[in-house]
Amino acid sequence: MFHDAGDVRSLVRLYPVVSIVLSAHIILWILFVLPLTALEPVWQYIIGTNGAIRNGEYWRLISPLVLHYDFNHMTANSLSLWLFGPWLERALGKGKFLLLYIGGGVGANIATVLLLPPMYTHVGASGAIFALFGMYSYLALFRRDLIAPKHTQLLLVIVVIHLLLSLMEPDGNLMAHLFGFATGGLLAPFLAIRPQLPMFHVIRS
Repeated sequence: MFHDAGDVRSLVRLYPVVSIVLSAHIILWILFVLPLTALEPVWQYIIGTNGAIRNGEYWRLISPLVLHYDFNHMTANSLSLWLFGPWLERALGKGKFLLLYIGGGVGANIATVLLLPPMYTHVGASGAIFALFGMYSYLALFRRDLIAPKHTQLLLVIVVIHLLLSLMEPDGNLMAHLFGFATGGLLAPFLAIRPQLPMFHVIRS
């Protein structure tokens, strides 16, 4: 594991931002899969739709970050956040971590709007998750004082695997993944790591 929260209570106490986002993933997925037809117009009003965003509905750059099409989509993104988010939240602090996460997601969605057709729709936290990978890649390459040397290679391999999987995903938003990663990497030098932070390491479960 990449964090030391042994149970749900510890996760909430130590990593409140990660906990809130994970809860939003699960709660909103449950709400929108329930057979409540009254929620259908709400879904259509908050998913990322390129044409609507170009027409000024800019909240759609943020709202899709906590929405997912199906259980597998939600589970994959939530698991990645659960694994990779806590150490960065502790390292950056709540505010900077939230800036990285939302900034990466918004950067990914802006690229989606600019590079994909007006009728393209999108939901999911993948762009924000890839921003975390961008941050980790920066740290692995340029801040090796924060990451145990034996884990630098492991971390970079994990990032490369995720990027390759995004290339092979037929329904995935490759633009969001690439530009989320790039946004995280670009933000990384400006987000100072807390002093006296324990070095990044893999904790055995």
